[in-house]
Amino acid sequence: MIKLYTKKVIIHEHHYSPGFEQRNVADLGRFHAMLRFCYGLADRVVAISKAQQVWMQENHLVAPQKLALINQCRHLDHLLKVPKKRIQKPLILAAYGRFSKQKGLDILLQATQLIPDVNIQLNLGGYGEDEHLLKRLAQGQKNIKFWGEILDISAFLSTCDVVVIPSRWEPWGNVCVEAKAAGKPVIASDIDGLSEQVQDCGFLFPPDNPEALAESIQAIVSVPDQHLEIWGNNGRESVATAWERYVTCWEIFLKEALIS
Repeated sequence: MIKLYTKKVIIHEHHYSPGFEQRNVADLGRFHAMLRFCYGLADRVVAISKAQQVWMQENHLVAPQKLALINQCRHLDHLLKVPKKRIQKPLILAAYGRFSKQKGLDILLQATQLIPDVNIQLNLGGYGEDEHLLKRLAQGQKNIKFWGEILDISAFLSTCDVVVIPSRWEPWGNVCVEAKAAGKPVIASDIDGLSEQVQDCGFLFPPDNPEALAESIQAIVSVPDQHLEIWGNNGRESVATAWERYVTCWEIFLKEALIS
């Protein structure tokens, strides 16, 4: 403990969020007490989305002077170079990530079961503990293809027209950043950090709601190709300098944290 207090302690919180709390926490008082204790040990706490920051503030989880906000990002150059793809029919949807409860890919497959006659192709990339569940839900849906682990995100995204992000909770959601960088419109859960990322680049739908997602898929199939291209361009433009902003924010934050 003596060694701990000779150094600056910074917690970069990319796990807990209001969506996580709603779906996983039975005893809010106990959960909040645990977070207050842990965050209290740190010199600074960094939230990765406005939704997460507001949740921390409203529940008094972090002292205001300790809390900072830096939107999460990754290096995007290779995704910004993904060539524009001609929109085609069937409309090609893509979803990728960890096959787990959080990512909500089961919700997506339940949604596609509701709209068997809608002209779409769905490419699923990733792996994880829910793989058997997802493949069972996909049985009989011949327009669904499992790609396995995605080692080249740029190549995977270059094959699709729209990216679906059906997460049950998502403190930020780098998949949304990646999809926008690749120039793809998105359909995303209206939850946590995803809500603030989808502006004039696609649709939001209520989380954990296959019926609403099915309606969003039907709606996007009806969107004119030119409008989908505009959404793709809007998304790409919105993240064109996101990596540079991310690095600059961290540089400023760390300088301030080290001298305070």
